[in-house]
Amino acid sequence: MFSSRLQNGQTDNLARAFLALNDMEDCYRLFEDLFTIREIQDLSQRLEVAQLLQKQATYTEIVEKTGVSTATIGRVNRALNYGAGGYQRVLERLNQENKSE
Repeated sequence: MFSSRLQNGQTDNLARAFLALNDMEDCYRLFEDLFTIREIQDLSQRLEVAQLLQKQATYTEIVEKTGVSTATIGRVNRALNYGAGGYQRVLERLNQENKSE
């Protein structure tokens, strides 16, 4: 079983809050209440960067497509290669959803 160094009562509660969401409307309502617009944009960009890296896009291609810095790309790349596996799990599930549509 995975044990996160971030885990505590507060983050457990945050995780439960995300797991309690039922649909896209619930997600957007919580996003707007919980995050700033900039934070939502940053998180969305990081996920897009992870998807592009998984597709073997180059840093130059990713910068041109997303406008993120190479530092952000490097951070996402490190998480993909040496992180907790969260990106991989989500990307696999998103890929499965896209195939079933």
